Amino acid sequence: MLRALSHPDRRAFVAACKDEAKAAGDLAARSELSLATVSEHLKVLRKSGLLVLEKRGRFWFYRTDVAVVEQAAKEVAELTQKAPSLAIRA
Repeated sequence: MLRALSHPDRRAFVAACKDEAKAAGDLAARSELSLATVSEHLKVLRKSGLLVLEKRGRFWFYRTDVAVVEQAAKEVAELTQKAPSLAIRA
């Protein structure tokens, strides 16, 4: 999931689909990327669970799974907390 969010365009797509589902063409129009490149980024986001694909009539729309994003943020925040000491084996 962190790998999926490591690219700025993918983060922008997650943010764009947070409040309203968007078609791939709409997301491509918002960026300077080709539709093929946008599709590849969306595939990565879909596989990570950050975006969900929904069919509406003949069209497909992407929406952010906010629960997945919130869980990822929680887990990253926990990394900044004091971790228990780990026993290192020789």
